[in-house]
Amino acid sequence: MLLENMFMALHAIRANKMRSFLTMLGIIIGIGSVIAIVSIGDTMRSMVASLYANVGMTRALIYIWPADGSDQRDSDYFNMEQMERIKEVFQDDIEYIDSNAYYSGEALHGRNKVKFQFQGIDYNYPDVQKINIIYGRNLNEADVKGRKKNVVLESKGAMELFGTENAVGKTFRTTVYGETDDYNVVGVYKKELTPIEAMMMGTGQTKEAFIPYTILTWPNDYLFQVNLFAREGTDMKEFEGRIVPYIARLKDRQPADVTFYSALDEMSGMDTMMGGLSAAVGGIAAISLLVGGIGIMNIMLVSVTERTREIGIRKALGARTHDVMIQFLTESAILSAFGGILGVVIGAGLVMAGGALFGLSVVVKPQVVLVAVGFSALVGLFFGLYPASKAAKKDPIDALRYE
Repeated sequence: MLLENMFMALHAIRANKMRSFLTMLGIIIGIGSVIAIVSIGDTMRSMVASLYANVGMTRALIYIWPADGSDQRDSDYFNMEQMERIKEVFQDDIEYIDSNAYYSGEALHGRNKVKFQFQGIDYNYPDVQKINIIYGRNLNEADVKGRKKNVVLESKGAMELFGTENAVGKTFRTTVYGETDDYNVVGVYKKELTPIEAMMMGTGQTKEAFIPYTILTWPNDYLFQVNLFAREGTDMKEFEGRIVPYIARLKDRQPADVTFYSALDEMSGMDTMMGGLSAAVGGIAAISLLVGGIGIMNIMLVSVTERTREIGIRKALGARTHDVMIQFLTESAILSAFGGILGVVIGAGLVMAGGALFGLSVVVKPQVVLVAVGFSALVGLFFGLYPASKAAKKDPIDALRYE
């Protein structure tokens, strides 16, 4: 019986191709919009997740920030000895630790002048963040402990400053914390950017470089914050629950005055925000499905009127009320489902084409596609219910008399 109803529905749709297509257009636009928006949102969330994975999911910053809004005390700043003590106490948890020190300054070589952001790192920084050295070497333990004026330049910065990427052995002058000195290039690295990193960084003029973090704490060795990477697999919430009370005791503060800010917390907040935004915009786009549903109801009412005599003949031949109702419900559901399938193809196709154009790996979840097609069929059933009920309730004698 179901196959017979589907066959009759397809025959009715083929008999009025243009009208059927225009009826499906609202569903096509609605489903296509929802698929495109949700897929774009999922793609962006995937890109953000990969960005934070590159930054390090076990990275955390710790600093003192009075919960009551009072001013910081001099004792709230960390020093080198305290940082080493933290590393020793939590040696089973911490893989890497430094001061998260940065300094922006201009590097001078001959007539060339390039602005760099110098990031202070320890010698084992490559253990937690890959540095793709293409010339020379990374900073070593002697560079850090000896506060040597050695630097590892990013390749684009080296090209701008020296006219060549292989700048190992060359020197430049820069001023750090008011002290001007010559710095020696011991290595050059190539920075690999994900698509979202490239979009976020744009074409900024500031280049990047690594120097020993001990240079950026000289001469007083005061550190505003501690930057650490926990070992892979560490439960960051559990780790936070142990290290925050220890820092509070170390700095004679309350645990509420200690800020523990992890990359995982930031990514979770970003993911929640983007997921909510995607759902909200997708919900707005789904409103167009109501318009499509109303279109289906309208055309089915017209179809019922046009096929009044057919309904009368079917009832005269023994068709029951629910048989006629199922016939028209099947037709409206198929009409809506076809629109949903076309909408999925168009929406997913546009997202994939955009991803190919910008070199992005897009995410189109199968479950979203199945839900979209199923929902479009339900829209057809819902808005086809009234026309089908009206057709089923027609009196067969009156229907046969209809011209």
